[in-house]
Amino acid sequence: MPVVDLAVTKRRDLNAALHALAPDTNDTFWRVENPMGQHALAVGLDAAVAVEIAGHVGYYCAGMNKLATVVIHGNAGVGVAENMISGKVHVKGDASQSAGATAHGGLLVIDGDASARCGISMKGVDIVVKGSIGPMSAFMAQSGALVVLGDAGDALGDSIYEARLFVRGSVKSLGADCVEKAMRPEHLELVARLLDAAGVSGVEPSAFKRYGSARTLYNFHVDNAAAY
Repeated sequence: MPVVDLAVTKRRDLNAALHALAPDTNDTFWRVENPMGQHALAVGLDAAVAVEIAGHVGYYCAGMNKLATVVIHGNAGVGVAENMISGKVHVKGDASQSAGATAHGGLLVIDGDASARCGISMKGVDIVVKGSIGPMSAFMAQSGALVVLGDAGDALGDSIYEARLFVRGSVKSLGADCVEKAMRPEHLELVARLLDAAGVSGVEPSAFKRYGSARTLYNFHVDNAAAY
């Protein structure tokens, strides 16, 4: 098990070593110590390896992730798992703004709270937040699912496309073209699957409300100009 101490090793050297891994590498588990809030740790990974980071991280940790599992034992700064393609990113603490922004796939789990714009422009990623999320979350969310066990801030799902949003707590307000929708059996199954993948037990999928697009802004109409 490679152990990298960022108190003595440069961030670029860590990322370069991870990028150089062959698809059939035997070094499948990495531990990163003393991250000290550094930015862009474990970015651009495209091997099926596990990376555990023992502490808080800065901006864009695990961005552009593909296949890897990245576990952050602390809080994460802006843009954690930004543009993720596949794999799993698990934040054991809280996440700052734009968690999972533009992510195309994979699973992002946040044990604490997420700040503003969680899931902004998400394009297929599944996100489970065990706490609450801030304002403008899922803004222009195109596809994927966002499951929130706590509350949601202002303008949830503003200008949303086809992403599916599930919130167990209260929603301060909905954004443009976002409405509450019925929870059908397939949605209950989806929430149950994502809760299980996130390690959440004892929570009934029926406790969540579903939100999605009213589809009134798909095509421009002058009567809706103020809503764009």
